[in-house]
Amino acid sequence: MDAQNRGRAEEIDPADQWVLNPTTGHYELRLNQSAGQSPRSSDSGSASVTGRRAARDGSGGTASGKTSRNGTPASRREVPGQRTRRAGGKAGGSRDDKAGPQAGRRKRKPQQTRKKKALLWTGGVTAFVLIGSSLGAYLVYQHFNGNLNTIDVPGAGSGGFKKDEAVNVLVIGTDKRTGAGNEGYGDKESLGHADTTILFHVSKDRTNATALSIPRDLKTDIPDCPTKIDGTEKVVPGERDVRFNTSLGQADRDPGCTMRTVKELTGMTVDHFMMVDFNAVKTLTSAVGGVEVCVAKDVDDPDSHLKLAAGKHTIEGEQALAFVRTRHSFGNESDLDRIQTQQQFLGSMIRKMKSSETLTSPSKVFDLAEAATKALTVDSGIGDIDKLRALGMELGKVNPKNITFTTLPVIDNPAETVKATVVVDEAKADPLFAMMASDTSLTEVKAKEKAAKSKQQALLKGPRSAAEDVRVSVYNGGGPPGSASSTLLWLQNEMLVTKSSNESNAPTQPKTTLKYAPNQADQARRLADMMGLPGAAMKPGTKDAKGLEPMTLVLGADFKEAGTRIAPPAKAPAGIQKVGADKSVCAK
Repeated sequence: MDAQNRGRAEEIDPADQWVLNPTTGHYELRLNQSAGQSPRSSDSGSASVTGRRAARDGSGGTASGKTSRNGTPASRREVPGQRTRRAGGKAGGSRDDKAGPQAGRRKRKPQQTRKKKALLWTGGVTAFVLIGSSLGAYLVYQHFNGNLNTIDVPGAGSGGFKKDEAVNVLVIGTDKRTGAGNEGYGDKESLGHADTTILFHVSKDRTNATALSIPRDLKTDIPDCPTKIDGTEKVVPGERDVRFNTSLGQADRDPGCTMRTVKELTGMTVDHFMMVDFNAVKTLTSAVGGVEVCVAKDVDDPDSHLKLAAGKHTIEGEQALAFVRTRHSFGNESDLDRIQTQQQFLGSMIRKMKSSETLTSPSKVFDLAEAATKALTVDSGIGDIDKLRALGMELGKVNPKNITFTTLPVIDNPAETVKATVVVDEAKADPLFAMMASDTSLTEVKAKEKAAKSKQQALLKGPRSAAEDVRVSVYNGGGPPGSASSTLLWLQNEMLVTKSSNESNAPTQPKTTLKYAPNQADQARRLADMMGLPGAAMKPGTKDAKGLEPMTLVLGADFKEAGTRIAPPAKAPAGIQKVGADKSVCAK
């Protein structure tokens, strides 16, 4: 870093270029003598630092009685001095040190372990790891492990994630009025609802991600939820036809209840959750020096206290919170329009946190890590820095241009005269869920994916046999119980595939497959048409079938029910709202 850039790499250890500023409490780049900071060459430097801290703390003793991890009083921790290198490249004094310490010289401190030092420094730069998600970026570091809050939600998620599998993370923003300055927002007695909820789905190959916002006023069913309160397990009974936001906080429901509700709603298992409150928006935006937003018109909202002139602005803290909370400034003043505003804000926040402006600033990195870990509450599966870092590295592989924000398709609740809630628009939602579950991007991403799809589609081209000529044995390899028998009845009674049989269960597999011989290709294409099989499900063999040998259909975990198409649509349903995280959009 600094020493190397100034041509002094042989004299100064880069690890010593970062020091704790006792005034700000932040690690800062040590300047050389020409910049006004001289290296410490005696004990006088540490004495002055200790004196300043004692003056700040109001006594000559330790600050508030706190001690560092190694047992040293906090007020006596010293700023490390620069070390000169020996000819052999090791930090320390001259070769004469072998004879023992010189008079008046402080005893050299034991070196940190290689693992700890690697966490603290990497070439002189603080070793944080970027986490990319719908909330932005989280920088994790061992020092911040104690900041994390965790909740045990047994059985609610998948129990983990694998690097070679898709990942579903539920991001929950609550409206609980905790934290300084938040008491005046809305209902200060609120237990906290699932006010802002985003299902963040990352594809298996990490080329794309979809962030699905779920409206808080959606009418849905909440399943029974096992919870653990003060060490005691109990089951909170489910409810039918209630607002989605009551899946959290009400009747002792924890984030695991929200995870289960989302699974019932979308069919996708949620691996983990991350929950934040109002303070997260304020502290994270301030930590990165503000987030740029754009408004198409002048805004003056007395409820949220947002006041902005038309154009671009960099906002942080209370102003940023006002921006994501406002309901009366944009669109038709509904929660659905507020969701779009929040998505635009989060996209801008992701871009800012992944920018070189943030990542090359040690002070911003440090402040961001501190703010993020204090703001987060996570499930116990990722409740330590190492696990959260591993998850973050997976999420951070997705380029912002391939992260798409969208909203669950809904329509006004037909049961209401005065429209206050919404219900799922199943005609648009089901294809969208299928696209997410199959890792189909809402934006085009890789040319090789297009080529693969073309190859798969070629398998579906060609002549079809008559339905009564299709011979197939049906197995259940991951579908709901009874899938093979119900499919058999559907094929025989509704599709007239009379030469079909139910062969019970097969080993579990994630996707439905159809294995067939070259001389059965006509039959395979006909069955694929009936069931909506994608090209990827077609598994042609190399040897012709003999006699009355049937094809083999194995229903995988992607199978829902007989008569429901398995293949996801090639593109998003018309009319759904979507915007890329790399796009800057003005709120209207």
